Amino acid sequence: MNQSSTNTINRAEQRIAFIHASWHAEIVLKCLEGFTAEMVSRGYKADNIAVVAMPGAYEIPLQAKLLAKTGRYAAIACSGLVVDGGIYRHDFVAQAVCTGLMQVQLETEVPVLTAILTPHNFHEHDEHKQYYSRHFVLKGQELANAADGAITAKANIAQG
Repeated sequence: MNQSSTNTINRAEQRIAFIHASWHAEIVLKCLEGFTAEMVSRGYKADNIAVVAMPGAYEIPLQAKLLAKTGRYAAIACSGLVVDGGIYRHDFVAQAVCTGLMQVQLETEVPVLTAILTPHNFHEHDEHKQYYSRHFVLKGQELANAADGAITAKANIAQG
């Protein structure tokens, strides 16, 4: 079955949740910029993208589950930047977040997509901030592509 050729969803009516971590918000919100621009170019309405800020990435899976359980969202997109701050292992946090988000979509059957990035080396200087700001715009576009694909695939399955 070719799931992308027969969809009849009205993209303008689809509601999407976008959850982001507040740590490094000046970088992470670039993902929202790329995401929103790409979703709008695909026919979704920017006004139907609910933006939810969380303190950090670790808090995102619970919020994703609460939003998914409402039944109001066709998909939930998540963005964050998990860096090694020397206090805890950032790879543990990133793994916990990704596992949690996967569990949310399996339990709720709402697509949950992630752009939670865990750079090997991130330093608080202008060169890295500029690089990751640009990179998050691209990641937002990729996240939108994945969200659209997941929404379309789910709609095609529901339509038979």
